[in-house]
Parts: sequence; C-alpha cells; structure tokens
Amino acid sequence: MDKQMIDDLVNQVIRELEKKDKCLQVEASGRHVHLSKEDAQQLFGTDTLTPERELSQPGQFLSKEKVNLIGPKGSFKDVAVLGPLREKTQVEISMTDARALGIPPVLKESGDLTNCADLWIQYKNKMIEAKSSAMVAKRHIHMTPEDATHLQVQDGETVAVRVYGQRQITFEDVLVRVNPRYQLRMHIDYDEANAVGLGKNTYGKIISTGEREKA
Repeated sequence: MDKQMIDDLVNQVIRELEKKDKCLQVEASGRHVHLSKEDAQQLFGTDTLTPERELSQPGQFLSKEKVNLIGPKGSFKDVAVLGPLREKTQVEISMTDARALGIPPVLKESGDLTNCADLWIQYKNKMIEAKSSAMVAKRHIHMTPEDATHLQVQDGETVAVRVYGQRQITFEDVLVRVNPRYQLRMHIDYDEANAVGLGKNTYGKIISTGEREKA
C-alpha cells in the first residue's frame, strides 16, 4: 500500500469520526501575510498574486510571492503570502515570532486589526510600513452552518477542544467561525502545534461549549 493510499484511508477515517463523534481535523497555520491590493501594488508592481497551491479553505491559496518581515529586533525571510488579496493587510505570527521580531504579541481574531502591532514588509528593493497589521491569531474552527448544527455550536461561540496529538492537550477559548464557504478545520499556530505534537492527520473533539464572543 503506497503513501497516498494510506493518507486517503486516514482522511476517510477522520471524516467518519467527524460525522459520528463530532471530531474535526486540526491544522497548523504558520506565519503568513494577507496583503491589500494597494500594498501588493507597491511591493510587486501588480495587484495580482500568482497561485502556487490551494489551501484547505475553499478559494484560499498559497501564492508564489514571498516577502520578508522586519521588526525592531529581528526579521523573517521568505514569508508566505496567501490569497486572495484583502481590503487591509494582515500579518499572522506566533507569540514566539513576535518576540523574535521585537513587537508586541497582540492576540486578536482574524480581521480585527484594532491596536495590532506595526512592522515592515519587504520584497526585493521595495518596502512598506504595515501599521497596525501584525497579530497572533486566536485559535479557531472554520465550519459551515450544517457543521455548526451537527456540532451544536454557534458562530462567535468559544469552545474547548481536546486535541489528540503526540501529547494530548485541551485547548480552551477556541473561537467558532461559521460561513457557508468554509470547510471544517481547526487552526492553531506553530507554538500550539509544537505543544501538542501535531501530526498531518491529527484530530480534535469539542468537549465543552462556552460563551459567545463579546463584540
């Protein structure tokens, strides 16, 4: 049995677990950048990104373009740029990354750029100052309305999820995000992924629900 067949069987088992036992696949989200059209134009000379491969969320893709992140104390080279372009530039990093860059580790829900950290984004000889753009994204679950009904949760609710990696951990305050365009996935950053010993087909299970996020 080749590796692809094994992966397909594992994915099939996970899908069956999702249906029967209210489980969900867990993915690690590394540091990456979402650019606005204006900032993409300034960096690349065009407001069109070049797709390299699709991501698990429908319509989202990794682009061939890479950028450098520069902070007061350090920098990261060849950071992924994800598409499509957004209304505002958003940089998602881990708390470890924030400390290495020398910027505040601002914990936020994706899309909420209020009081986020400033840094510089570089591409070749072009550089922009991305003010209030850098955040440590809250761990969250993407799901459709049908998934939410099956899992008995609501958009904006926070839940506790037991993740069954090499070192099992229960993550509290996991934000539920519901949209018809989503695919059921829980996203954590690399600090959290390393803590739980995340593997390619690691799954989690919602074990309790909490309060809705306050606006």
